[in-house]
Amino acid sequence: MYAVLSIGVTLLLVLLLARPMGLYLARVFNYEPTGLDKWFGWIEKPIFALGGIRRDNQSWKQYALSAVLSNLVMMILVYLIFRFQKFLPLNPSGIDNMEPTLAFNTAVSFMTNTDLQHYSGESGLSYFSQMVAIVFTLFTSPATGLAVGIAVIRGLAGKPLGNFFVDLVRAITRIYLPIAFVAAIIFIALGVPQTLDATAVAHTIGGQEQEIARGPIGSFLSIKELGNNGGGFVGVNSAHPFENPDAISNLLQILLMLLLVTALPFTYGKMVGNAKQGRVLFVSMAMLFIVMLGISLSAESAGNPALNALGIQHEQGSMEGKEVRFGVAQSSLYSVVTTASETGAVNTMHDTLTPIAGLITLANMMLNTVFGGVGVGFINVLMYAMIGVFLSGLMVGRTPEFLGKKIEGREMKLIAVTMLIHPLLILTPTALALYTNPDTISNPGFHGLTQALYEFTSSAANNGSGFEGLGDNTPFWNIATGIVMFLGRYFSMMTMLAVVGSLAAKKPAPETSGTFRTDNALFAGVFLGSVLIVGALTFFPALVLGPVAEFLTLKP
Repeated sequence: MYAVLSIGVTLLLVLLLARPMGLYLARVFNYEPTGLDKWFGWIEKPIFALGGIRRDNQSWKQYALSAVLSNLVMMILVYLIFRFQKFLPLNPSGIDNMEPTLAFNTAVSFMTNTDLQHYSGESGLSYFSQMVAIVFTLFTSPATGLAVGIAVIRGLAGKPLGNFFVDLVRAITRIYLPIAFVAAIIFIALGVPQTLDATAVAHTIGGQEQEIARGPIGSFLSIKELGNNGGGFVGVNSAHPFENPDAISNLLQILLMLLLVTALPFTYGKMVGNAKQGRVLFVSMAMLFIVMLGISLSAESAGNPALNALGIQHEQGSMEGKEVRFGVAQSSLYSVVTTASETGAVNTMHDTLTPIAGLITLANMMLNTVFGGVGVGFINVLMYAMIGVFLSGLMVGRTPEFLGKKIEGREMKLIAVTMLIHPLLILTPTALALYTNPDTISNPGFHGLTQALYEFTSSAANNGSGFEGLGDNTPFWNIATGIVMFLGRYFSMMTMLAVVGSLAAKKPAPETSGTFRTDNALFAGVFLGSVLIVGALTFFPALVLGPVAEFLTLKP
């Protein structure tokens, strides 16, 4: 009963925060003067002046090019820091330079908002690398995604797309910095370390010395969760008591992960002038989330079928890989939240989830629409909304319209390519890895397939969580996942900006009695059907060969 109540309170808080935050985002990215300017203008004006940033509206090509090229430059800068960290300051533990392919993987990972880690944070990076390179990308990568998401919304609303650099700065100064600052203070008050001292040396009862890693974790943790980044300062992420000491810190992390992704539907409704359509999308995604959570919680609470058949007590559920301070309920909730929001932080080891609960984490990333990551995830939601409208138009023999613009061949070709690249980036390298690198997979059979499938799913969806046990710090895995992360991030950005650029060039179509409405329950059903039929069935065979087959082998 307590577990259900704690989950209910958490989700209620998320619901209460979603709409106000969504309306705040709409004000932030409204180029008209607002009361926010007097609070943030003083810091933004010198940044604009120093960077030579003008508030000129960009075309979709200029916006996309600005996002990709600026991110590429930032990748190169953080790559160089990783390669030369041994010679840079703030390295009290004397950590060596990163190996080239690992540095490549890490630079791409954090700049694409994936934060996949093929290294252990406390032993792989110096304080300088953590604070300058990693924290820098923890702000700029989600700000990039949010900026592009807002540009797509503007385009669908029939407005100019705006300016990428203005949106990037506003996202950081008006959203990420102030909220992360307050959250960091709360985390530090809860006991999360914030220090530049070297590792602490403890003397154990057996007379041995033990080195305990620490560092500026509090400031790292807040933006890690708020920006849907997910990479941990320490290797075991939020399962470590320094990153997640108690139930309150766990609650705050969940709220931060869901804060912006649940707010964006309301931002969308406000900016396109149809608040009801925003609510319909929010409710649709919330229904998917609740179903995913219910299945995961049920599977974990039932325990491991193989152990249950032996008569082993399982009233607490499957506690393998769980932290006792969180238990099954909060671990299941966290695993669903972190994959639904494309964050990637973990408070339990996903490799130890029961097969069905592991399937849910995979499904969240494969669909990438159960709220999805900040900005880019919502772009995927809008993509499926347009697919639903297009299919509905075909069924009734009418040219489909979305927000008063006709969706025709050019737009659907771009959407089809965008939809196909996601499974292509997951299934093709998974097959290649299983064929060429079987020795790096620690588990034979169905679970081993799931390990490889999860690694590339997490990379393509820019999530970053993993099924541990995979020997992933090798040139093959570093380069392969780096390429997948890069394409998974920027390909959909460019194609969907091209879609809204094409729609923006069209004249608005007047609404008639035959126009398919996108702000009612029927549209919600069409949207969910498009996600489940078009999206889920694409991955069904791979899921059957992995977690479903593993579950069946555990049945007595």
